[in-house]
Amino acid sequence: MFRIFELSTIISALNIAINTRMLLKDRLEGIGWFTYESFIRITQQHPEHQFYFLFDRKWSPDFVFSTNITPIVVPPPARHPILIKIWYDICVPFVLKKINADLFVSPDAMLSLNTRVPTLLVIHDLNFEHYPNDLPRFTGKFYRNQTPKFAAHASRIATVSEFSKNDIVANYGTDGDKIDVVYNGANENFHPIDNRLQQQTRLQYSDGIPYFLFVGSLHPRKNLANLFKAFDIYCTRNAGIETNLLIVGERRWWTNQIQEAYNSMLYQNRVRFTGRVSTDSLHKIVASALTLTYVSNFEGFGIPIIEAFRCGTPVITSNVTSMPEIAGGAALLTDPSSPESISDAMKQLATDKRLRDELVQKGLERAKAFSWNQTADKLWDSMNKITQSR
Repeated sequence: MFRIFELSTIISALNIAINTRMLLKDRLEGIGWFTYESFIRITQQHPEHQFYFLFDRKWSPDFVFSTNITPIVVPPPARHPILIKIWYDICVPFVLKKINADLFVSPDAMLSLNTRVPTLLVIHDLNFEHYPNDLPRFTGKFYRNQTPKFAAHASRIATVSEFSKNDIVANYGTDGDKIDVVYNGANENFHPIDNRLQQQTRLQYSDGIPYFLFVGSLHPRKNLANLFKAFDIYCTRNAGIETNLLIVGERRWWTNQIQEAYNSMLYQNRVRFTGRVSTDSLHKIVASALTLTYVSNFEGFGIPIIEAFRCGTPVITSNVTSMPEIAGGAALLTDPSSPESISDAMKQLATDKRLRDELVQKGLERAKAFSWNQTADKLWDSMNKITQSR
């Protein structure tokens, strides 16, 4: 009986290739975190399968989570549209054939059009279709030209919200039955902290002054220009309330429009930039904030919303795209195109303790609906739909 079981296990074992080029040590962002949190669980929960992690540069041992992972460096480093095409359409198919891959999973919304290996494509959002000027011209054109082809070629698609699923269907005519919604999770170490640690954190990052908080890449779609304008309005109308605005994130996509809005601020001296911070520092910063002001123009999900909920920090977010879906009635919604609307929401949460307390409790409850364990399970289910249909 043991021999029969062992043979069955061998027969059912799969060679699964994962695009892990977004796993960059100390530089994980949205897609990187999705990849990390999903596959640290999937690989350990399914030791019967062999996983091949495809990196486009030297990999960190931190990303080899278990003995059933084989890391492979597939050159060239793919960070430009031309190199991306070479990587996916020439180099990746060669490796997939060499390892005899049964399945290829690509979490960064791109795949190879030159392979017959069944592929699960993860599309997080279609921001580039709605805000084409937010990306460099050549890069945006590449995404708009190639993504419909990727969606058509994929065996299945996973995405991170019902909003994004509907957006893919509407823009590309994809069959909705081909798309699985796999919500993001949030860092499980994020939780409320005591008053003493909050005071220390505020002293370190904001001279002890309460602060509104933004977390994310400093990208045009994050709507920093209107956030700066809203904060100016708030400070002008509430001169008796001392409050800062703390900006956490890299200036990788900082534009002239954002710079002009910042330069025009009357209360520029109340804006603090931290740059990128460690996960431990981010936890303390989020848990010590007066409120998270996450008023993007467009999001496929919005992980900082859930991280703030987990920390017991009230949230102001936008009433567009996926954000109302993710907030689930636990945040104060505002019009991202209106600095006045954002400013009004800031005043409400700065002055109405009852509203703050209500949103904190709702947020803590809403956060329970999202976890990386659920993400990994849903993603595995999506992978299984492909392998079981072969």
